[in-house]
Amino acid sequence: MRLAVLSDIHGNSAALEAVLDDIGRHGIAQVVNLGDCFSGPLDGEGTARLLADTPMLTVSGNHDRLLVDRPASAMGLWESWVIEDLSDATLDWVRSLPLTATLGELFLCHGTPGSDDENWLDHRGPDQRLVSRDLDATEERLNGVSASVILCGHTHTPRSIRLPGGQRIVNPGSVGCPAYLDTRMEPHFVHQTGAPDARYAILESVAGDWMVTLRSVPYDAEPMIAMAEAKGASSWAQALRHGWLA
Repeated sequence: MRLAVLSDIHGNSAALEAVLDDIGRHGIAQVVNLGDCFSGPLDGEGTARLLADTPMLTVSGNHDRLLVDRPASAMGLWESWVIEDLSDATLDWVRSLPLTATLGELFLCHGTPGSDDENWLDHRGPDQRLVSRDLDATEERLNGVSASVILCGHTHTPRSIRLPGGQRIVNPGSVGCPAYLDTRMEPHFVHQTGAPDARYAILESVAGDWMVTLRSVPYDAEPMIAMAEAKGASSWAQALRHGWLA
């Protein structure tokens, strides 16, 4: 079994197209998507068209849920940037997404098995930065899931770990959002991967185990940067250009 794992596209159709091209060059036919497909100041409906042309098992992320569980007037900033651009058919597709899914010995979720908006392998620590969780805190969040491979996203941080019991947990990183700024708190929370590349993962079953490759794909982000700047999302433009936030 060989598959590609995507997560946290956030409306970045240029990054998604680059990732799908890279997947094609590797001859991978099976793709799964861990959610947060559209929210952000970029190209939501363009992203929807690309996803519609590439059948894949998809679970809902917290930002997908936030697009359909409240009126437009009560939406957060990332949803308000894109909600008017999304078609009714796209929103109906979002409503249809399951919170979790299984594929053979793989378990798919967005955040953790119990929550679509909980950070798993990393958490918000001192100095308003993500830090790695310790083993006990990581295992506590299994929520009874016994699958040999668990796929999660949400933190935008590429990680691949193995628990002492043998389970792997893989976060492919974010296809479309390499850094972000949360201004809802003081001091502001900053997360940055340090590269503007599109991220995803390739998993391959080899001799009864799993080989995990975390991919970092360069692409032309200028069309997405222009969209972010047009909506006044300067931190997005900086993140897409550099992968860093000053």
